[in-house]
Amino acid sequence: MPTLKALGHACFALSSDTHTVIFDPWLSENPEAVIGPGDVQADALLVSHGHSDHLGDAIPIALRLGIPIVAPYELAMYCARQGADVHAMHIGGGATYDFGYVKLTNALHGSAVIGDDLIEYTGPPCGFIVTMQETTVYYAGDTGLFGDMELLGDLNRIDVAILPIGDNFTMGPDDALYAVGLLEPELVVPMHYSAFDVISQDAHKFAKRVKQVKADCTAVVLKPGEEVSI
Repeated sequence: MPTLKALGHACFALSSDTHTVIFDPWLSENPEAVIGPGDVQADALLVSHGHSDHLGDAIPIALRLGIPIVAPYELAMYCARQGADVHAMHIGGGATYDFGYVKLTNALHGSAVIGDDLIEYTGPPCGFIVTMQETTVYYAGDTGLFGDMELLGDLNRIDVAILPIGDNFTMGPDDALYAVGLLEPELVVPMHYSAFDVISQDAHKFAKRVKQVKADCTAVVLKPGEEVSI
């Protein structure tokens, strides 16, 4: 039975008995992080876009462990130039790995690596649908609400949807609640709502609203370091 562990902000570990993948491994500068990049053990890193709070420590972790960064093509090529092993994909494409199946989904956001004197565009952002041991997880990444979330729900039996609720840069609680109705997951885990003041939201209030609106769906708020069995 896979487990989902929150590592802070939008970083999560999805694990089976034999494999682990990490979504958006921002750890070293993350005020909520419960581990450092040197503590990570994983089989792959799934990176949704190039912003620093998502690409984060992916490159040094990939280099240390010799594992691939799975990302949209342009972001993957950026990581490859830094010496990382990559598996480039793109929106709508899927691939099978030892740990399971990954498909890239649309996300409404931006994607760039922003340095002191450089902004490098890294292609479109994405979300991920990951199937591990017959369990399907939708990691939305940073996104606004979009109508094709209904298609994702129609085409996939989503066991867990990890959704941003922080507003300002992504969906806020109201739009995320609407997204739950489109996706029809069994379990919802909110993310991206507390690392910065500008995105501060009451995740427990959101979780209660999910249950009120969709009685057959459960929402779980995971503090950094907490996990849930799927």
